[in-house]
Amino acid sequence: MRRFKLLLGIAAALTACVCQAEAAFQEGVHYQRLPVPVDTADASRVEVVEVFSYACIHCYTFEPYIEAWRAKLDDDVAFRQVPAVFSPQWREFARIFYAAVQLGVLEQVHGSIFEALHERGQNLLDRSIATRFFATTAEVDGRDFEAALTSFSVEGQVQRAVAAGKAYGITGTPSLVVNGKFRIDTRMAGGSYSAMLEVADFLIAAERALASEEADQ
Repeated sequence: MRRFKLLLGIAAALTACVCQAEAAFQEGVHYQRLPVPVDTADASRVEVVEVFSYACIHCYTFEPYIEAWRAKLDDDVAFRQVPAVFSPQWREFARIFYAAVQLGVLEQVHGSIFEALHERGQNLLDRSIATRFFATTAEVDGRDFEAALTSFSVEGQVQRAVAAGKAYGITGTPSLVVNGKFRIDTRMAGGSYSAMLEVADFLIAAERALASEEADQ
């Protein structure tokens, strides 16, 4: 009997937690459902996309939060980044991002690009400065950097980033898109980066539960 009461107590507590979470994070208030879902890169996992720009000071401030959160993600969650393209300048930063990906040095240069722009005031839109930056930060040959930056492959990825931003309905950065269904931004999270990630965790759990239910049917 005692065991039965204990189980009932646990069930009640879990129900209370779920209700509190539902009350804390409401659709249309703390996150927005996309009118048309966007296909994800890996349907077997819950996808989280960070839409950002190196030019965005808020993205630079968000960087340590998202990196710490990303490091703790479970294996069933896929994380990727998509550059926002709101202007010709931001388009060039998107090219720099995808060039780094193509060269296999993104992990080496990602944080340093933010620091170069927002702490040291380096103009990485100047090709000669960007070339020297990649050479000193990641030992990338200047010719290799130029070839990657101007390649058809990088241009194609930039075009896809533009299309993705429109499909996600992105109007500001940083933004998060969970499983191609839900968008979160700092305004919805009350200006709190930690709150953005709490909402993301909530939506990940909801998508995980939905996938489990569908698998059982």
